[in-house]
Amino acid sequence: MAEKASGGVQSVERVFELLELITDAGGDVTLSELSSSTDLPLPTIHRLLRTLVSLGYIRQLPNRRYALGPRLIRLGEGANKQLGALAQPQLKVLVDRLGETSNMAVLDSDMVIYVAQVPSLHSMRMFTEVGRRAHTHATGVGKAILAQLDDDTVRGIVARAGMPTPTSKSIGDVEELLADLKLIRERGYAIDEEEQELGVRCFAMAVPNAPTPTAISVSGPVSRVDGNFADKAVPILREAADAISRELNRT
Repeated sequence: MAEKASGGVQSVERVFELLELITDAGGDVTLSELSSSTDLPLPTIHRLLRTLVSLGYIRQLPNRRYALGPRLIRLGEGANKQLGALAQPQLKVLVDRLGETSNMAVLDSDMVIYVAQVPSLHSMRMFTEVGRRAHTHATGVGKAILAQLDDDTVRGIVARAGMPTPTSKSIGDVEELLADLKLIRERGYAIDEEEQELGVRCFAMAVPNAPTPTAISVSGPVSRVDGNFADKAVPILREAADAISRELNRT
């Protein structure tokens, strides 16, 4: 393996560059699409892909496209568990200070996956199972994550994943979603106004500088999670998001 001047192993860097390009493209690409997205020589791309296919980290589809392979699932699940464990103390702080259920989720392909939760002590509370996948456009964490991306990327995500409407208040149109994301960027946090579940409101905020798009949230019944709750929750959410960011980027 060639060593780069920076001390990194060039072949390893190239492998992860290809994996990230495939991920950014929605999970599968053609060889020519990869070639146009990187400065790597075509023979190098082909050689690295062939190795990854033999190891199970990439698979070649019948239509000759290359897709992420099943061996990555175990790695992703392990990383998500570690990420959830890292965030757990801050999620507990949110529950202690706000009294409502807190969650953390990451972008996983074109969906969000919940990686951690600390439940409220209230008998009537929001509950989302860790490991559950949900559409980005209909969740507070999902919209907080989408707001970190450019509009073309958002269009691609919802085009591939679809825009089902779990409730009558869900957003089902991409232009309406983009308008909501513009507002989220301006104010710095997202609101799920009964879009995932009637009677439940959620405030969510992206974790800055996370290695993968990540967001945290607090949610509960609309009778408790109201305008006054928002005034208190937003600065506390921001403190927690910044604290998690510092932990993620600690070297």
